[in-house]
Amino acid sequence: MLLPLLTNGHILKRYKRFLADVELADGSVVTAHCPNTGSMRGCWEPGALVQISHSDNPRRKLAWTLERVDMGAGWIGVHTGRTNPVISEALREERIPGLKGYRNVRTEVTFEAAGFPRSRFDMFLSDGPAADVWVEVKNVTLWEEDESLSFPDAVTARGLKHLELLAEACRQGYRGVMIYALNRPEGACFRPADEIDPVYGKTLRRVVEAGVEVVAVRILHLPQAMKVGDPVAVDLS
Repeated sequence: MLLPLLTNGHILKRYKRFLADVELADGSVVTAHCPNTGSMRGCWEPGALVQISHSDNPRRKLAWTLERVDMGAGWIGVHTGRTNPVISEALREERIPGLKGYRNVRTEVTFEAAGFPRSRFDMFLSDGPAADVWVEVKNVTLWEEDESLSFPDAVTARGLKHLELLAEACRQGYRGVMIYALNRPEGACFRPADEIDPVYGKTLRRVVEAGVEVVAVRILHLPQAMKVGDPVAVDLS
């Protein structure tokens, strides 16, 4: 997936969750929109190299957007809005194991079930070799000392809801698949962040026993693009 033109800089601070001050090569400082609602734990520090994109849209309050950060090992994708498009591209190109052969890939599709609020999943796959598939995608950037990448980086009620909805989809005869997009180069496996949100980890293991499938894939960052790389091991022990 191609990205807009990227400009290098160094992040000075992140504040009010959605704002980041970035110093450019000429010494000027711009305020960029930070499109990431998470804690971004381990994803930035003052002085870290970043790349930002520029928009000419006059309706935007901030022209610059924080795209990715280098903490020393390579680019970390912190623009969560880029994750779903790169995953949907890979699904259409049949590059994600276990999800090949589906001719129709729709995004932001409504799911309705008795006892659950009307919700949307990130993707719906149909016309394939097995049951139709409801897919939810999570952007993963939390790297732990045990060399694993984990999710979530903060307690997430929304994430719990998605797990329960995927389990309900399985009960209705669909496939329910959670894709964890590992958006940084470190980490040999994916695991739930039990030390941050033990309820999420417990729920993930329970819904997997009920039929929900878990896939973890690496997101690769190229000079002016992103793409899905190899699958990564999942550790639910």
